[in-house]
Amino acid sequence: MDNERIRAICLALPHVAETLNWGHHLVYWAGDRAIGGKMFAMTDLDGTGTGVLWFHCGAERFHELLEIDGIRASPYLEKAYWVTVERWNVLRSRQIEDELRRAHTLIFEKLPKRTRTVLALPEKERARLIRERKKLLAEREKAGRKGAP
Repeated sequence: MDNERIRAICLALPHVAETLNWGHHLVYWAGDRAIGGKMFAMTDLDGTGTGVLWFHCGAERFHELLEIDGIRASPYLEKAYWVTVERWNVLRSRQIEDELRRAHTLIFEKLPKRTRTVLALPEKERARLIRERKKLLAEREKAGRKGAP
């Protein structure tokens, strides 16, 4: 297992977007972040982090996964039931794929109704709306920087 395989698994799930955050983390979102999507998994691209894979596992799976050597609670995200996989060989490939599917499902089910409504739109209309939303957010961010001291 590696970052490319994780990327292929995640992007094959419905309505997944990816972003590069914090310089070296590839973050996978259930729904686009611009419309209220939520992250469900992330990987460390340059090996400088505290693990190779982080994902949401839900309250029921959280303690089970923590019993596996090489999996621990994710710093800053443990209250939201996220775990960190320290090495690629901690879980078999099929187990990782199952956990990522579960993470996506858990987060997708918690998305706000307005976000799920946008995701249910036809692809062209959804893409246009997301583009417009990203443009608006970029304009707001730019205006906020102009007003900063």
